[in-house]
Amino acid sequence: MNLAKSERAGESESPKSPASDPMTDAPASPGQVFYNLPDKPVVTIEASRSGVPLNLPGLWACRELLYFLVWRDVKVRYKQTLLGAVWAVLQPLVTMIIFTYFFGKLARVPTDGVPYPIFFYTGLLLWTYFSNAVMSGANSLISNTNLITKVYFPRLIIPASAVGAGLIDFAIASVLLVFLLIYYSFPVTWGYLMLMPLVLLTTLFALGLSVWLAALNVRYRDVRYALPFLIQIWMFVSPIIYPSTLVPQEWRWVMIMNPLAGIIENFRAALLGKEFHWLALGYSTVFIVLLLLYGSYTFRRMERRFAEFI
Repeated sequence: MNLAKSERAGESESPKSPASDPMTDAPASPGQVFYNLPDKPVVTIEASRSGVPLNLPGLWACRELLYFLVWRDVKVRYKQTLLGAVWAVLQPLVTMIIFTYFFGKLARVPTDGVPYPIFFYTGLLLWTYFSNAVMSGANSLISNTNLITKVYFPRLIIPASAVGAGLIDFAIASVLLVFLLIYYSFPVTWGYLMLMPLVLLTTLFALGLSVWLAALNVRYRDVRYALPFLIQIWMFVSPIIYPSTLVPQEWRWVMIMNPLAGIIENFRAALLGKEFHWLALGYSTVFIVLLLLYGSYTFRRMERRFAEFI
């Protein structure tokens, strides 16, 4: 009895073949099935009219696309390379060796008692990730022209995937840092709890700057030529080769105006058991949050004309 009822219920739910096409009123051919479409569209794609919302629900709905784009960038980066992921370690390692010889052995730059290799590598590790992420993120929209002009999805995912792909290189390069800390007998302290927030802060900084520069790069192609030069200057005004204590006290506030300075100094402090610079870290946090909001606003405001300029 129950089986008969379930069969009748299943029959009532199956699509029926109408006598005529509901769209054209033409007679239906035998075996042809028509489905009634909803009166209103399920998804509507339109430009925002009031304000410039970030569209967080749309970004969350496309989180799987972000994941696949991150792995695509990683695979393309090391495709047909002999060393593969070793390049992620090789770049900061070679730079550390050069800095150790010239600025350590020859110039005798003070490092507050920290051995030269680990002093330079702690700064270069964070700087390499940040600079590569900003360079990739700023050029990400230009590199994905076909994807932007043919498929709709939140464009903010493209620079975000470039920044996220850099985290893979950062994790690989961090393995050498672990060996350096063990070799120079630096103990594990409670300061290690600050490492993840500092890396997250660096990621948000790279994301905010990449989003802003990526939007400008679509409209003004001068960005892609000026950015490598500015990045190179930025490295020398950041405490990577030298500690912040080398700067005179009356001019130290100028260094704090560089948001990356507070992050690098506190990253070293967390790893090497030094005192944290809370004022510089607080300024960096406020600046990065404001930059992320402004970069997202600029990106969303210019997003509707990306396909036109690309």
